[in-house]
Amino acid sequence: MTAQQTAPVTVLVPVGSLGAGVREEEVVRGLEAGAQVIASDAGSTDSGAAYLALGVSKNNRGAVKRDLEILMRAQARYRVPILIGTSGQAGGDLNVDWTRDIALEIAREQGLTPRIAVIYCEQDKATLKAKRAAGAITPLPPLGPLDEATIDACDHIVAVMGPEPFIAALEAGADIVLAGRTTDTAVLAAYPLWKGMGVAPAWHGAKVTECGAQCAARRRGSGVMFRVGADYFDVAPLDPDNLCTPHSVSAHMLYENSDPFRLVEPGGVLDVTDARYEQLDPRWVRVTGSRWEPRPYTMKLEGAAVGPCQTVMLIGIRDPEVLRQLDVFHDRMLAALTERARRNVDADPDSWSISLRIYGWNAVDGEPVPAGTPPPREVGILCVVTAPTQQLATDIAKACNPYFFHFPLNPEKELPSYAFAFSPADIERGPVFEFKLNHVVAPESPTELVRMEFVDLTRTEAA
Repeated sequence: MTAQQTAPVTVLVPVGSLGAGVREEEVVRGLEAGAQVIASDAGSTDSGAAYLALGVSKNNRGAVKRDLEILMRAQARYRVPILIGTSGQAGGDLNVDWTRDIALEIAREQGLTPRIAVIYCEQDKATLKAKRAAGAITPLPPLGPLDEATIDACDHIVAVMGPEPFIAALEAGADIVLAGRTTDTAVLAAYPLWKGMGVAPAWHGAKVTECGAQCAARRRGSGVMFRVGADYFDVAPLDPDNLCTPHSVSAHMLYENSDPFRLVEPGGVLDVTDARYEQLDPRWVRVTGSRWEPRPYTMKLEGAAVGPCQTVMLIGIRDPEVLRQLDVFHDRMLAALTERARRNVDADPDSWSISLRIYGWNAVDGEPVPAGTPPPREVGILCVVTAPTQQLATDIAKACNPYFFHFPLNPEKELPSYAFAFSPADIERGPVFEFKLNHVVAPESPTELVRMEFVDLTRTEAA
């Protein structure tokens, strides 16, 4: 049941991602100003599939503990709930449990007794196969229909949650909610939606503030707060020397979103085509005119798996002749390395690959460099060998080592020497981790594919 209220709801977003650096003075400032909930994202898919496949966080445990400790002490003092989405970077069950254990450690050390709701969204493969058979799973571009072999290949699969599980936890009396994979906006929109505020401004305010103070005009401070009413939201940074502007607020719709006017979320689409941004005072911006278009409820599926193995080598080059013809050098060296590996390694050549990435030239996008681009002062060339096993990847790298170190642009000249960055030169990187799914599932309800457990430390204290 929705906990309706008529006054606007104020949400404190202490940081863009838990572990990135909460500022205690900002949290206190926001709560003293009347914030009713603390909400933060704690991860994403930005850093690749490894964190879901392995069930680990990319963040340092100490950094996450520091941030969470600040928030938990504030929660105990001001009696406002904490909502955390995509716990432990990827939001799988192992990631959530890792975050839960940090929270329990903090509670023991600080003498805190919160009621903690732990929300899981990792999916059982049999459940997904049944959903697939029922036609409840559909692909997103560029993938095609999902088959059972792909489901089986995944090590961990999560269904990305909307706000409803958070609302259910709040209804059940949670002081702290540690949730699995969630849309960045859902964790911030949940409390205003629970309190009956406008649907469109709740979602729009959440989108603007998902990265904390990045929606502000100046690069200072970590947190932000937004105030949601029936048909508007207001936003300002928590740092008193920072400010929001119509430009800084409106621009955030471009962040991780291909359409600057429409944002797809579970159960609907936020449309900000007609949104208006008004400077209320030197620090606050008001936004009106957002619209919410209800759609059939779907949850995105993310599945990660272990792939082949890689071994890498890195050299630095300052040879002026090479630097003047980097594209030619790349093609000739790659052809030579591939041919040498085929001659010297007893393995199916279709089972492995070699790639060269020229840092300082075009390693990031891999696209041809425009004609007339001046040569760089120096480059680093990364040789990446990908193969079914680590041993094979390393064998190929070792076979390539002499050519990678000495390959001449002009075979008529004396052999050059390039600078290996490390010794031994070949570095076993381990397995590659891959996302296997880009699909959505239609649940029977927003909480069908979600599991909730409570750790009630108030009962422990009472005992």
